[in-house]
Amino acid sequence: MLRIDNLVKSFGGEKSRGKKKTASSAAVFAVNNVSFEVKEGELFTLLGPSGCGKTTTLRSIAGLEKPDSGTISVGDRVMFSSTGRGRTVNMPANKRGLGMVFQSYAIWPHMTVFDNVAFPLQVRERSDRPSKKVIAEKVERVLATMQLSEQSGRQATKLSGGQQQRLALARALVIEPPLLLLDEPLSNLDAKLRESLRYELKRLQRELGITSVYVTHDQVEALALSTQIAVMERGGVVQLGKPRDIYEQPANKFVAEFIGTSNFIPGTVASQRAGRHCVETSNGILYLESASQLPVGSEVVVSIRPEAVELSTTARGEQVANEWQGTVVTRAFLGDAVDHVVAVGEHEVRARVNPSVSIESGTSVYLQLDPSKISLVPVN
Repeated sequence: MLRIDNLVKSFGGEKSRGKKKTASSAAVFAVNNVSFEVKEGELFTLLGPSGCGKTTTLRSIAGLEKPDSGTISVGDRVMFSSTGRGRTVNMPANKRGLGMVFQSYAIWPHMTVFDNVAFPLQVRERSDRPSKKVIAEKVERVLATMQLSEQSGRQATKLSGGQQQRLALARALVIEPPLLLLDEPLSNLDAKLRESLRYELKRLQRELGITSVYVTHDQVEALALSTQIAVMERGGVVQLGKPRDIYEQPANKFVAEFIGTSNFIPGTVASQRAGRHCVETSNGILYLESASQLPVGSEVVVSIRPEAVELSTTARGEQVANEWQGTVVTRAFLGDAVDHVVAVGEHEVRARVNPSVSIESGTSVYLQLDPSKISLVPVN
């Protein structure tokens, strides 16, 4: 459906504003050689911190930014193509036929809900513009899908934040785009409403089969919504895969740190055979299962998610592969879990356990670490 090949977009320094060129005025690559493919019906998420290039990539797909080079195609239509030399194909944004939902919603305050949704159809060229009857039918259908039929005649500014978000989505969907682009559409909502609309958006995307590219810096949002995730850092894609694979098998320390919370223990590969690794750490040996083919002697970082750490006040000895002894430093009740920080040797390990388990500070405990739930990442 959507294919991006070797996309590059840079922004000039001071020289581009007519000032004398300095060492600091060199071009900054917002997107640097990015390639990925989105299949039909997928919700593909660009995830990363501010300044990583995700929004610039989305705006390049929409036609709101002109890349330096690369190729963008949707189906058999080439939206942009340039090798940096010679002829460039750059289809105008209003000719691409893509739907887009902005972070600010960008709804028209002087129009009613109905008119907001109808507007993209009404401003089409006369030869491509539907009749008033067809426009009304399309608008009523998409408003019903968004559960906004009763608000059809209201001014857009009289809607709640959640309704405005659904209105922006309805306006993008009414043109029946081959691709829907969403730029952090839930970030302006409060936490409870954001969670509610997250699942509503996922339901709609699956029911309507809309191919979507979604930009966010919210890791939980990306994990909950996505079919595929591209984690971006400094203008490039550092890992591409399914949400569970990225969470459980991060490609490097940056991904492990950015996606959720993790404990990091440095070590050295002592042995590895048939996917089973033995890693020496300052706290003792750790056994883990990993597809990584790192040679013996490699410096690594062991990533352990807090929910993968089991706590017990009694030792289980040879019944478990990995058991460390430590002392509870502090604990915090989170409602659906209790976080314990446990001092183990020179490290503090965070364990997230069932809320029925709450162990006082200063208590000696044993940590059991399941080898299948430990990730191994190389030292970059």
